[in-house]
Amino acid sequence: MMNKPAILFVLLAAVLWGTTGTAQAFLSNDAHPIVVGAIRLAIGGSLLLLLVTRTNKPIQLSTWPKIPLIVSVVAMAVYQPFFFTAVSVTGVTAGTVIAIGSAPIMAGLLEWFINRKMPQLKWWLATALAIMGCFLLTTGATDTISFDPIGILFALGAGLSFATYTLFSKSLLDIREPDVVVAIVFSFSALLLVPIFFFYDVSWLFQWQSMVVALHLGAIATAIAYLLFAKGLSKIPGSLGVTLALAEPLTASLLGVLIVGERLPIASWFGVLLLLGGLIVASMMPKKKTLYQ
Repeated sequence: MMNKPAILFVLLAAVLWGTTGTAQAFLSNDAHPIVVGAIRLAIGGSLLLLLVTRTNKPIQLSTWPKIPLIVSVVAMAVYQPFFFTAVSVTGVTAGTVIAIGSAPIMAGLLEWFINRKMPQLKWWLATALAIMGCFLLTTGATDTISFDPIGILFALGAGLSFATYTLFSKSLLDIREPDVVVAIVFSFSALLLVPIFFFYDVSWLFQWQSMVVALHLGAIATAIAYLLFAKGLSKIPGSLGVTLALAEPLTASLLGVLIVGERLPIASWFGVLLLLGGLIVASMMPKKKTLYQ
């Protein structure tokens, strides 16, 4: 069987990512989604970098492979504006489903292109079940869906950037510890997004409730979540990691029911079952050496 602790780490990371939607509901109305994404990276990257420096772990950037590092940094940086722009244009439902739902397929194709090996049928089955579950899960919000072509392109860009980050950062995880990799990648990604703060209002951040939410998004939903994701990803294939990350919309929807008071129609509950089925199939994947055909 696949490395169970690694699978658990990735699933826990996805659960923490799934809290972002509920948390953002408590932000000020003046909080622009793109700024929220940049702040997440800034707080998360800073905390991870502080952790690494306090533990005196060697970084030695001069010995890192340049292409995987640069691609990982850029992919994580562009994911934020791509995803939040897609959500603002097409709505939460369409933006999230297209972005997160497209990521596993893109990861599988990228992994096939890079490794010249196609994932096994079981991986495709798990991914198909999870993606169908995502679509059914969100059918209750049809009034907020807007299939704007530009928004869809941004959503697909977000899915591609997340898949790219996953696969290229994995090559870094083969030579460096997970916390060091995530700290460096996120710190550089945050620096790339610094110009955003000069174009948008950030005064809302100084309200106490917004500060608490920002800390949650940066410390828990970003720093801890991506650290768990990196720890798990170091032991499993990238395409499988992205598929398991589909636990994020499942968590977000269930939190919406339990905390926000939203109601899911019957079709959405079938989506929950399909998504759970896909995650169970994915967690039963064979060992890493036999993942590919």
